[in-house]
Amino acid sequence: MENSTVIKLDESNFDREVTQDGKPVIVDFWAEWCGPCKMIAPLLDEIAREKADAVKVAKVNVDENQSLSLKYNIRAIPALLFFKNGQLRDQITGVTSKKDLLSRVEGLS
Repeated sequence: MENSTVIKLDESNFDREVTQDGKPVIVDFWAEWCGPCKMIAPLLDEIAREKADAVKVAKVNVDENQSLSLKYNIRAIPALLFFKNGQLRDQITGVTSKKDLLSRVEGLS
């Protein structure tokens, strides 16, 4: 189910992966037990494949990375955080459309 183009993040690699290049990064805070997370995962996989040259897609399992969830004040999932040049620029909580995700990524450029 996991796509190789989606990067798995944890405390050890979060800063490096999110800040290492100028590409926008969508970080999906999710959990195995979260129904809406499972609904949005295929959209994120598609974006990761189709827009690999323009955006990086990464996932943080909130159950395994509670300190990252606290750091970014994640209270509900799925929570999608949009970073550009290492800065948090936008955020969505809950399920949204692929079109909305892509327009938010374009808004970061």
